[in-house]
Amino acid sequence: MTTFPELKEVEGKIVERRKQLADIFAQAGESIDFSKVDGFKSVDDVVGKVRELNADLTELGVKQTDLAMIKRSYDMSRDIPEDDAPATAPAVKGTFGEQFVKSAAYTDKGSSSELDIEFKTLMTTTAGWAPETTRSGLLVDIATRPVQVTDIIPVDPTSQSAYVYMAETTFTNNAAEVAEGGTYGEAAFALTEQTSTVRKIGVWVPVTDEQLEDEPAAQAYLDRRLPFMLRQRLDAQILTGNGTAPNLRGINNVVGIQTQAKGGDPVFDAILKGATKVKVTGRAMPGAVIFHPNDWQDLRLTRTADGIYILGNPNEPGPSSIWGLRPIESDAQTENTAVVGDFTNYSLLAVRRGVEVQVTNAHSTFFTEGKQAVRADMRAALVFTRPAAFATVTGI
Repeated sequence: MTTFPELKEVEGKIVERRKQLADIFAQAGESIDFSKVDGFKSVDDVVGKVRELNADLTELGVKQTDLAMIKRSYDMSRDIPEDDAPATAPAVKGTFGEQFVKSAAYTDKGSSSELDIEFKTLMTTTAGWAPETTRSGLLVDIATRPVQVTDIIPVDPTSQSAYVYMAETTFTNNAAEVAEGGTYGEAAFALTEQTSTVRKIGVWVPVTDEQLEDEPAAQAYLDRRLPFMLRQRLDAQILTGNGTAPNLRGINNVVGIQTQAKGGDPVFDAILKGATKVKVTGRAMPGAVIFHPNDWQDLRLTRTADGIYILGNPNEPGPSSIWGLRPIESDAQTENTAVVGDFTNYSLLAVRRGVEVQVTNAHSTFFTEGKQAVRADMRAALVFTRPAAFATVTGI
């Protein structure tokens, strides 16, 4: 292949001058601030250098084009295939420097005015091909109170609108030793019918047809969250429901429940005294005590005078009992009041109908608007068959 030293020399000069221009503009930055360029006394000197380099590039570009044409003609005259001809750089027509010397920045002799030059946009994820992302299947639920108390209440199904039972209200025991021919003591009993009305807890949410049709996870999400809302509400009602229809009557508001005031006692002592009342007066065996988390924290942090944690060191597992009672935390429980009792034997959740989820478009104008009403509800009665088997411990 024929070499052409003069063409190579011209191409080398073009590369050299382009590098010089690139160095100047790299130092000047995106704002083209020539005061940042090293090696020049003034902005005017920088502008002059840019103009000089641009003129050289224009002249060299023309010369390169002429020499490339001569070499191509020579190669063709020797029957060298066109594909074998060395690639040459295109003629330089209007370089960046040439555009600059025509700009307002040059005309104003180094002013900081914006150049009227079209820069090529840097291809980035925001000004180019945006990367494709796929949403994961992770769904993080909002922080809300968990279901904490319902599990300690026995459940019994019922087919009635009320849970009716008999309570022994009179028990006279005249059993005694009898001498031969003596008279037996007469016992006395009285039974009273007790009733706890079945109440309904419900919730609903509107949702469009498209949401249910186009996103399979939406149906599963509603099937999970709506029943949870019912259980969460039931969990709170078990503790603090006021009994006024349609509310259930929670343990804190049961008529006949015992009370133990803390007074000047340590909290530990007050809890035990409440449990003792359940045993002695309620004739029951307390198995659990319910605290508000703040109250349990105070109890857990109780220390001796020399700093020993009474309920165990922080590096040990949390205590599973206090006075043999299972501690249960719930922020639905009234703060500064604990409830101790025999939940296993003397409390009952009579379920008329468990959680049921239904969907309809018959609500309001939903049919013509393409909407669905998704509702969930349940029906149950809450029964505390022996109020004296429970005691609130106040002032803790």
